[in-house]
Amino acid sequence: MENIAQTIEILLVEDNPNDADLFIRVLRKNGVQEAIHVCEDGDDALRFLYFADRYSSYRSHTRLKLIFLDIKLPKVSGLEVLSEIKTDKFLKIIPVVIISSSREESDLQHAAILGANSYIVKPVSYDDFVSSMSQVCNYWLKLNELPRDINTEQ
Repeated sequence: MENIAQTIEILLVEDNPNDADLFIRVLRKNGVQEAIHVCEDGDDALRFLYFADRYSSYRSHTRLKLIFLDIKLPKVSGLEVLSEIKTDKFLKIIPVVIISSSREESDLQHAAILGANSYIVKPVSYDDFVSSMSQVCNYWLKLNELPRDINTEQ
């Protein structure tokens, strides 16, 4: 069992470890102090969200404010994860920001139909990525207000 030192408030679902590391560095550069948990595939993300298997002890240490979700994931696609989140009565209120390299209109439409709160195409340049994440984090983590106990009824 993993020792959980801090309440997890951000879930990042990203299958590329280099992208995940970069993403976390950019979030920290933008002043994000919240604890971040990373899942590398859609199946692991669903297990985390439902506190299944190795995540059973996480229930009391998880108060998600935001989910960053890639759509091109192994095992279970990001769109399938999004669909599961947005049809679950307890998870659906958590904002989900799609972060993807895909500009395909079908991906944008599908994500919107399934209830994504935002869809951001991963910028190519580091400076653009830092700037984009600054805006995203400012809105979703500072300006946006969520009900206090959104994750406790599962």
